[in-house]
Amino acid sequence: MIKKLFRQMLLTQIVSSMTVTLCMLIDSIMIGRFLGVEAMTAYGLASPLLLVFAALGSMIASGVQVYCGKSMGRGDREDTNACYTVSVFLAAAISLVGLVLVLVFLGSLTTLLGAGQPGPDNPVYGLTKEYLFGFILGAPAFLCAQIMVPYMQLSGSRVRLVAAVIAMTVSDIAFDLLNVFVFRGGTLGMGLASSLSYYIAFFIGASYFFRKSSMFRLRPRLIRRSVMRELISSGIPTVVNQISMVLLVFLLNRLLLSVEGNLAVAAYSVISTVGNICYCVGSGVGSVAMMLGAIFYADRDRRSIRELVKVMTKNAVVLDLVVTAVGVLAASPLITLFLGSNLEAKSLAVTGLRLFVLSMLPSSLNSSFKNYYQSVNRLRLTELISLLQNLVFPVLFAFVLSRFLGVNGVWLGFLCGETAALLVFSCLVWRHYGSVSLSADAYSMLEPDFGSAPENCFERAVRSVQEAADSSEELCAFCTSKGMDHRTAMLIGLCVEEMTVNIIEHGFTKDRSDHNVDVRVVFSDESSVIRIRDNCIHFDPTNYLDLHRSDDPAAHIGLRMVMGMVKQANYVNSVGLNNLTLVL
Repeated sequence: MIKKLFRQMLLTQIVSSMTVTLCMLIDSIMIGRFLGVEAMTAYGLASPLLLVFAALGSMIASGVQVYCGKSMGRGDREDTNACYTVSVFLAAAISLVGLVLVLVFLGSLTTLLGAGQPGPDNPVYGLTKEYLFGFILGAPAFLCAQIMVPYMQLSGSRVRLVAAVIAMTVSDIAFDLLNVFVFRGGTLGMGLASSLSYYIAFFIGASYFFRKSSMFRLRPRLIRRSVMRELISSGIPTVVNQISMVLLVFLLNRLLLSVEGNLAVAAYSVISTVGNICYCVGSGVGSVAMMLGAIFYADRDRRSIRELVKVMTKNAVVLDLVVTAVGVLAASPLITLFLGSNLEAKSLAVTGLRLFVLSMLPSSLNSSFKNYYQSVNRLRLTELISLLQNLVFPVLFAFVLSRFLGVNGVWLGFLCGETAALLVFSCLVWRHYGSVSLSADAYSMLEPDFGSAPENCFERAVRSVQEAADSSEELCAFCTSKGMDHRTAMLIGLCVEEMTVNIIEHGFTKDRSDHNVDVRVVFSDESSVIRIRDNCIHFDPTNYLDLHRSDDPAAHIGLRMVMGMVKQANYVNSVGLNNLTLVL
């Protein structure tokens, strides 16, 4: 089930990871092709400020993935709505405060970013300032669109999410073309086009949250400091990651100006824009791992986490080998999209892109694991990987290698930096594990006592009525072996059989998709817990009896029997999975 679920979520997550980068990519192409190298330089200088806002949005979004994933894994609906309410409040507050501050200090920020002082002999200053002004007006939609992504993934609203991203992309292209050929608004128009497209994406996505079927509800009474504190602390590693990238762009812009001048900055702007799209693969893999990792971690499910690490690593390696090959082979036509016939800048960028994409594989592994570690509370390790891969090592290698290889040394700094970061964090993993190992057990970084002992846990995957009956017998024998009396063991086995057969008969036949049910029973001194998870259509058995009351004593007898023998029943639908937890 994990492999299938991972694949289902991955494409949507990669596409949604492009929410920020697609508009920047489109603007970069349009600016490079139609507004010239000076405008491209201005765009590159403006990028760090744009990334700051992306960092704040990503902080909230990743905090949502971790916090909300855990609350949904526990089946705690009130805590889930508390997370939703607090995150909306935070996004609105940050975007409005940021908008005001940037508008007030726009000129000073433009100079700080490296555009120099205003003057007739410095057109880059005016171009940078205008782009920032146009873009910052979309800050509220920019941030809110980012936090919508994890909620729509958690609710399984993947089609709406992809529709929002497609609408944003199409509208940004249309608005950019109108700006270039009709309104001739320069970099200001390009910034405004991005802002408008973000608002379009936001309104398409936001419509889900006003539907009756929405899993999330705004509840102002649930705004609590504890929720806000945990949401922010869970997202801080993402801020560290994004701020590291901001500083990297800022420092490399300065280094490139000293090594090769404005052409090198323009080339780097193109490379980083294409690179951001390439990064979406690793970011998508990592985001899925973060979301599922948080759910499995809350469930204390060591087996599922181990399987998740395997699936995550395989997808990261395979996909980024493809990305690397495409980047090397298609570097020239890709760069031509941005720089057209500017041969000098194009030559720098083509070589730079080919060297840059060689870093994709170690980068994707670093990004995937740091997102996963964020979901299992290894926050300091996540922050360390972010600092090493996105700032310390790339800047160090770029500075040293540029002294010998010029601008090519800067491009090679990415490969060397990512590889060094991968080796450093692997050494920390091996130290924690006690030996050098490439196993999923080692890289999962779970404590030895995490989850239930294997001898206290019964786990089976059920795909047919016969397998449900077999599992019931095996579970009965398992319960008996744990010292439970035969009658109680039979009731537990019957309970699991009733629920799984009901899912198979009513859920497997609703469509032609491949379905299965995962059964997990955990015994402890305090209580015994049954968790049944399936990938069928949304069905809440805890609410079903209330909605379908009947005077017939035989109606829904199996379901009534199950609900009558448990102390507590929690249901939640997360990432398109039905999760039923029964406490005996």
